[in-house]
Amino acid sequence: AEVTGAQAIHPGYGFLSENARFAEIVEAHGLAFIGPTAAHIRMMGDKIAAKQAMIEAGVPCVPGSDGAVKSISDAKKAAKKIGFPILVKASAGGGGRGMKLALKESDLENAIQTAKTEAKAAFGDDAIYLEKYLQGPRHIEVQVIADTHGNVAHLWERDCSLQRRNQKVVERAPDPYLTEEQRVEICGLGLKICQYANYQCAGTVE
Repeated sequence: AEVTGAQAIHPGYGFLSENARFAEIVEAHGLAFIGPTAAHIRMMGDKIAAKQAMIEAGVPCVPGSDGAVKSISDAKKAAKKIGFPILVKASAGGGGRGMKLALKESDLENAIQTAKTEAKAAFGDDAIYLEKYLQGPRHIEVQVIADTHGNVAHLWERDCSLQRRNQKVVERAPDPYLTEEQRVEICGLGLKICQYANYQCAGTVE
């Protein structure tokens, strides 16, 4: 970038777009990083930290454990409080990796061990947490965009419920099932999240 006289770097998609250190290096060399700030990449790359930030912002979240679960006994205590079925989720990464379902308590230990092994292999981080498994939900996403001057807008919503192995197959916009009141509420939450986090760039709220 320095040799060619470029003023900005767009990381594309994949590993560099999710690498906070890369964003810092770009900015340290006086170049604009076309993407979220390093702080936002770190916060949203860690699902536990992201969820805690959303709770602090007053955004409704799926019931779950208070942060990472450190042991099987802690997981069992949290699961009893949440109620089965339970979804064990990796804190790092995405794409459906490190996610295992425990329908009942006897499934929990194996689900945790499998999720941790998978997360460690895929992301180098085996931290996991628990969430209530929602049966038959709709997966709605709100596209948001924000600049460095505090201006925030949403670009409406899309339905991403049709999935295979926790990976989206088809996205429909606008969502054909939402009422107008639900649409206003959900898109409003997208704006609230951006404003609370002082988010910059384009992004998606799930």
